[in-house]
Amino acid sequence: MERKKAEANIQIDNERIRVTEYSFNKNGETGFHTHQWDYVVIPQTNGQLLLIDNNGVETTATLIKGEPYFRKAGVSHNVINNGKEKLVFTELEIKANSN
Repeated sequence: MERKKAEANIQIDNERIRVTEYSFNKNGETGFHTHQWDYVVIPQTNGQLLLIDNNGVETTATLIKGEPYFRKAGVSHNVINNGKEKLVFTELEIKANSN
């Protein structure tokens, strides 16, 4: 199935953090990617995700507006809006401290 790419709006990008707002229409996707830094996701809307890892394993997740979650660097996946409504979340990537 051909999916439309999620809109990614980088809001802050410096030596310590990157903050990106992702906006997905129904069935929108990020495309396959690997997180190089630890990160926090802060849902701006409620929603349902379909996650497909680098082995093709599918899992689902429910996002609840305002309830953040943390993941360690190294996660590889494609993130798909599996719900019926537009989905928006903010991702805060924590870059390695160079000090």
